[in-house]
Amino acid sequence: MRPVKEIVATERAPRAIGPYSQAVRAGNLLFCSGQIPIDPATGEFVSGGVAEQTEQVMRNLSAVLEAAGADLNQVVKTTVFLAEMDDFTVMNEVYGRFFGGNPPARATVQAARLPRDAKVEIEAMAVLD
Repeated sequence: MRPVKEIVATERAPRAIGPYSQAVRAGNLLFCSGQIPIDPATGEFVSGGVAEQTEQVMRNLSAVLEAAGADLNQVVKTTVFLAEMDDFTVMNEVYGRFFGGNPPARATVQAARLPRDAKVEIEAMAVLD
């Protein structure tokens, strides 16, 4: 019997920088914590603007999903946090390349401030097989 709550972690995404998990599996649901644009190999932010940051965030999110045996096709809901809503169009273009023709439900909000002054943070929920 599987535990009610199973922690998912991978070295291919940034380590949690506080008292939280990269993701938690509960039954066939996976709840992925918000990812920010940290390169897990260096522990540093990627250089560039919101396009480069969104690309890294999506790579980090993909790595967490893979650690749980899932991929982006199984994501049913995301929340995108932007430091500036003016960055929506650029973020949306990069985000769309990752989800293609089968995008999840999504909310996008402007946050007063994101961890380490990131321009974008994305969290996700997925249904596992």
